[in-house]
Amino acid sequence: MSGAGGIVVGVVDHLADLDPEQLAAVTAPRGPVCVLAGAGTGKTRTITRRIAHLVEGGQVNPDQVLAVTFTARAAGEMRSRLRELGVSGAGSSGVQAQTFHAAALRQLRYFWPRAIGDTRWELIDSKLPIVGRAARRARLATTTEMLRDLASEIEWAKASLIGPSGYAAAAVDAGRDLPAPVEQVAQVFAAYEAAKVTDDGDRLFDFDDLLIYTTQILTDDAGLAEEFRSRYRCFVVDEYQDVTPVQHGLLKAWLGDRDDLTVVGDANQTIYTFAGAQASFLLNFSREYPQAQVVRLVRDYRSTPEVVDLANRVIGAARGRAAGTRLELVGQRPPGPMPRFAEYPDEPAEAAATVADIGKLIAEGVPASEIAVLYRVNAQSQVYEEALTQAQIPYQIRGGDAFFARTEIRQALREITAAARTADAAAGEDLIDTLRVLLFPLGLTPDEPSGAEAKSRWASLSALVELAEDLRTHDSELSLGGLASELASRSAAGHPPTMNGVTLSSLHAAKGLEWDAVFLVGLTDGAVPISHAIDASAEAVEEERRLFYVGVTRAREHLRLSWALARNEGGRRGRRKSRFLVGLLPTCERCSSNLMGSRALASGLCDSCAGVPRGSASARSGVAARAATMPLAPADAALFDSLRQWRAAEANREKKPAFTVFADKTLREIATSRPAGLHELKRVSGVGPAKLERYGDAVVAIVASAAVPAT
Repeated sequence: MSGAGGIVVGVVDHLADLDPEQLAAVTAPRGPVCVLAGAGTGKTRTITRRIAHLVEGGQVNPDQVLAVTFTARAAGEMRSRLRELGVSGAGSSGVQAQTFHAAALRQLRYFWPRAIGDTRWELIDSKLPIVGRAARRARLATTTEMLRDLASEIEWAKASLIGPSGYAAAAVDAGRDLPAPVEQVAQVFAAYEAAKVTDDGDRLFDFDDLLIYTTQILTDDAGLAEEFRSRYRCFVVDEYQDVTPVQHGLLKAWLGDRDDLTVVGDANQTIYTFAGAQASFLLNFSREYPQAQVVRLVRDYRSTPEVVDLANRVIGAARGRAAGTRLELVGQRPPGPMPRFAEYPDEPAEAAATVADIGKLIAEGVPASEIAVLYRVNAQSQVYEEALTQAQIPYQIRGGDAFFARTEIRQALREITAAARTADAAAGEDLIDTLRVLLFPLGLTPDEPSGAEAKSRWASLSALVELAEDLRTHDSELSLGGLASELASRSAAGHPPTMNGVTLSSLHAAKGLEWDAVFLVGLTDGAVPISHAIDASAEAVEEERRLFYVGVTRAREHLRLSWALARNEGGRRGRRKSRFLVGLLPTCERCSSNLMGSRALASGLCDSCAGVPRGSASARSGVAARAATMPLAPADAALFDSLRQWRAAEANREKKPAFTVFADKTLREIATSRPAGLHELKRVSGVGPAKLERYGDAVVAIVASAAVPAT
């Protein structure tokens, strides 16, 4: 048969090669249908086949179908599949597959003159200039990071259908991670909205306004709504767990009192609530549409059974309402290698081992483009960029700039280079102090700041300091000039041409993608789950678990999971592996203790059962990690407080951040080791020659005057 617009349908057998659950979803009658689709279960194949089946059966004209999703890439993939099925043509002919915003923009341009009249509107490319003017009125900083964080708050509020007057209460109730006091953010929001209306009454629209005003027009004007509904009669929404209240409102305006709607999603892949996504729309679909047919897709065609089993165990530990809809995936591929776990003493060791494994996979025939290294935050990419560069393995960054291309790092390099030209440029022990002082105005505060953009900047600058600390361990007399030269060299080497290579990506940016081999790295508490989620709420931690689940399900065959006990080479091992790994690690065949490291995993025995000496590095690592996090004895805690008070006074006198005097971990070691003189103090980690000379006598005196611990 032929559809409108010259679209030929019926050429492809739309029911071929479907499993029973996919077939049920494809052939479900018109009306509300909810497809709960687990990772790798063929959801795009299913919904495009459903659209083609409805068209082929004469149940709907192809021009009357609107399919919406969230990214231009996903919409493009859907259009490509629909063209292959013969139900979508070029331009406006056939089934339309668009993002929510693209669909709203098209509709608003068509309906605005008839609904509003001569009032003009213009879509702005970026809201930051207007946010900047609003921020100045509220007496807030106008750094790029601050403006981006403020813009993100405005976007969250509008996506959640919250106006300026209700923002403060809603933000507090939601536990938002704010870049400034909530009252000032609300002031910026109000000023921003006011600034978008010109003196002539014309409007400036951001992307959220496209959805808001289209919804308003279709809600307020029955004639225009009826015209739209006569044009589009059948709707399909992909990734329904990511729908926001404003998008749900637009969808309801499109539908009116009809229910010809198919939605596809997985509540256990909800990872964008910070942007306003609400899985409740998916969870409540059967309540909203009592006659809905619900189909569960659980056959995983992406990953090996071994990867699928691990994914099931990850999400099996989830709690909360979304967890009630978890899908027990069933792997359909032939068996593959078991997922591997590994613990390393520090991040450079973790990166070196990861890159070595990548090299082995490439030598075995796995294309570099089918390998990914996934981490929680973009700042973690630096050590992997360096290791891959040294190994001459090409790579590409997804979801962020390469480390040395980031704005804050380029600014830092300029500051370091300029400071290196002065006659008294620091060297040796003073180098790190000087570096921290230089980077302080750029955002390297002693404590992690609030706001997502500010945190990202802080993490990148912290990574730069850690790189400098690592360089200094190999050259104790490294000068600021030498550091500037080394960083410039690494920056030049860190800008390879864009090419097919190993993908470095944050977990969020990896959503919707898949690779033959995936390395999940940096799996420590404070990273996965991220620290501010741990401090926020149980639901925030559950979202981090879902993000971890998304990472695991990106792997088709090879999956490696690793973590490091310290940041820098030879650093204090105070980290703990992620709480999400509890219950996932393989256990010793004899004593059931966790197995970590390639040797233990290969033998199936822990170090103790395998006869590894207790004094070995492997045996000592766990003891050192536990000691670093144990509570201090009362007398040691009192000495630690005294040392911190002295440090604060010293930093105030020298007019520099307190952490540049001594880090907390150094003061903690002093409090527990109680050095009796300079000869013992210099053995403490973090006490170099310069600090020993400057502060040694004072520290020794404080220790000598402290109470002696009870025996």
